[in-house]
Amino acid sequence: MKKFYFIFIIFIISTEAKALKLTKYNINLNYPWGMTWINSDKLLITEKKSYQIILFDTINNVYTNIEHNIPVQGREQGGLLDIISEGDNIWITCSIKKNFGYTTAVYKARLKNNKLINSKLIFEALPYITNGRHFGSRLEIKGDNLFVSIGERGKGMIAQDPTNAIGSIIRIKKDGTIPDDNPYINKNNWLPANYQIGVRNPQGMDLDPLTNEIFISNHGPKGGDFIGRVKKGTNYGWKRVAWGGKNYSGTKVGEGNAWEPGLIKPDHIWVPSIGIGGIKFYTGDAFPEWKNSLLIGSLKFQYLSILPRINEGFGKEKIIFKNEIGRIRDIEINDAGEVFLIADEPKTTLYKLTP
Repeated sequence: MKKFYFIFIIFIISTEAKALKLTKYNINLNYPWGMTWINSDKLLITEKKSYQIILFDTINNVYTNIEHNIPVQGREQGGLLDIISEGDNIWITCSIKKNFGYTTAVYKARLKNNKLINSKLIFEALPYITNGRHFGSRLEIKGDNLFVSIGERGKGMIAQDPTNAIGSIIRIKKDGTIPDDNPYINKNNWLPANYQIGVRNPQGMDLDPLTNEIFISNHGPKGGDFIGRVKKGTNYGWKRVAWGGKNYSGTKVGEGNAWEPGLIKPDHIWVPSIGIGGIKFYTGDAFPEWKNSLLIGSLKFQYLSILPRINEGFGKEKIIFKNEIGRIRDIEINDAGEVFLIADEPKTTLYKLTP
């Protein structure tokens, strides 16, 4: 274990002309990707490229490297990705390799004495694909079920094929078995784990405290990043539509439509793209004006923003700060309502935002 006695304080000004305090912890992180609380003070943090899991005590500034034997094999955008916990049960998404292909996988393990034990592969997205693009992936628990976002691996229309998990939101039980009420469980040749199809590269996911629905953030191509609901048996349309975006070459996707009849509509779309990262509904008390609104991390423009609530929908986006910590990858909130942030950078740290 290593302990640090100093933190650095940076003052920033939000777009609402309110002074905010950004605390920079003295811990070195290398491309951190996901975070989860294991109690009110301690965070587990994943590092995408080093495959390391770090346990960080936010009160005592102590960190410990967690031993694990999860067989992560990364390429390009792959590696050790999201992490979520419930008691000492831990679930992780990562890229793994078989022969010459890679895919997004889900492992379940138990945390004991700073080590992950009894690690078990509970889901792998078939088929394995040789490139290293668009793995997703985020996790969210709702009741007895685990939701997992799977990227379409740069293969476009494969996301319209319900016989596989590529470009889908899957729903499994916490042990990896399939819920009896999944929408495609009784359809011949359809993948029983699929809950929603037609996504491109969903890298954010959280449970809405108002509607009790799960929302995702999804990367469009050149334009078309969006926030949207995970609804049973629905289709977001990739690569028939691009939600207002275009191919990187500038050509249109499909017929060039942002939406077509029969497809679910996103709740909020960005054109041009912001390179959307993690998302988190705000449920704390430190920022009462943000209650139930959605915090957004931008990778491309390196900002933290908020989508305020209008009934069960969202209002106009408000930038909180920009160009302070780099490409914002993930967001967590503690019991006090303080906001914790990590950035997708090679030499970075953990940050805390407070009033």
